[in-house]
Amino acid sequence: MQSSVLGNYFEDFVIGETIYHSLSKTIFECDNNFFSLITMNHHPLHTNIDFCSKTDFNRIVVVGTLVFSITVGITVPDISGKAIANLCYEEINHIAPVFINDTIYARSIILDKVESKSKSDRGVIIVETTAFNQDSVDVLKFRRKVLIPKRSQND
Repeated sequence: MQSSVLGNYFEDFVIGETIYHSLSKTIFECDNNFFSLITMNHHPLHTNIDFCSKTDFNRIVVVGTLVFSITVGITVPDISGKAIANLCYEEINHIAPVFINDTIYARSIILDKVESKSKSDRGVIIVETTAFNQDSVDVLKFRRKVLIPKRSQND
């Protein structure tokens, strides 16, 4: 048996490449409830069926930061598995609502990569990730900068 490989080195990323991540996650009611509780987000749009039935959505909307967190997690094996650090997240856009029992998938585009000026053993990749649901509807998009090690002479 061969052990799994987590993440990629700086040299492995190609500007313009689109990565379709293999992981996915169906968001269950318990996921949304637990996340609402531990993050102190008690807005009735995320926790109250009666309240939601009187909104344009007519059902519970999953907490947006849960969708964001799941999407980041989906990308870890391909994007940040070897990361030294996630440097920033920016332009986080909630494009469409996510509902209980939706399944989240993700794709990422490598926008740029820059070698470190201070340390020759690493560089920064700039990546844009889009989450989409089981109907191929884009629901979330964000960019981030990730500090990634270069492959050493021994690898």
